[in-house]
Amino acid sequence: GKAPEEFQMLVHLFGGVSSPSCASYALRRTADDNVEHFDEDTVQTVRRNFYVEDCLKSVEDDQCASRLVDQLCQMLAKGGFRLTKWISNSCDVVQSVPVSERAGSVRELDLENLPIERALGIQWDVQSDTFRFKIVVKDRPPTRRGILSVISSIYDPLGFVAPLILPAKIILRDLCRKRLDWDDRISPEDLTRWEDWLQELPKLEQFTVKRCLKPKNFGRIVSSQLHSFADASQEGYGAVT
Repeated sequence: GKAPEEFQMLVHLFGGVSSPSCASYALRRTADDNVEHFDEDTVQTVRRNFYVEDCLKSVEDDQCASRLVDQLCQMLAKGGFRLTKWISNSCDVVQSVPVSERAGSVRELDLENLPIERALGIQWDVQSDTFRFKIVVKDRPPTRRGILSVISSIYDPLGFVAPLILPAKIILRDLCRKRLDWDDRISPEDLTRWEDWLQELPKLEQFTVKRCLKPKNFGRIVSSQLHSFADASQEGYGAVT
């Protein structure tokens, strides 16, 4: 038989299991390699404020933000990275970024109406600097499968609307207890519960959460505390910090 040929990849595969790890390493290595040429804030931003390829950072004022944008672009360019799609809740910061490097929604900058962007899947209303939710109710049959699909479509990694989602999860739990199969018809009583919840769901678009916890011009934080509360009942349990 013919001897097997061996091939070796000369670049990293896109979409491999190791891809996020390799990307993070390359970013951090770029910061490590250039630590002597850039300030501590720039270095720490690369180390602590990137989630795979997204950088999310909050700073004190417009001047700090514009400077950080410039420094980050210069540093990461040394590692072969081009930072682009910049967006800020400050028009002055956006204007300091070349048009070609701005997020598409602010290429033609409207100073009165900043857009709504997606930040790690959550809606960020740049104008009001709040997080909000976009609800598109899927047309799914009222079965265990359909109900699970609708519940799973609400992306809420920070748990802002966990109390709203809990009643729907309780319905799903009850259907499991009744040993219904994935596509079985549910009882009229359960259908009413589900439809009542679905009617309330669009109201979620009126709900907003301020992005910044600290009041403007608050000054330097000398001490901060985390307070955690938790409680449970027969129906469910919750915790908030």
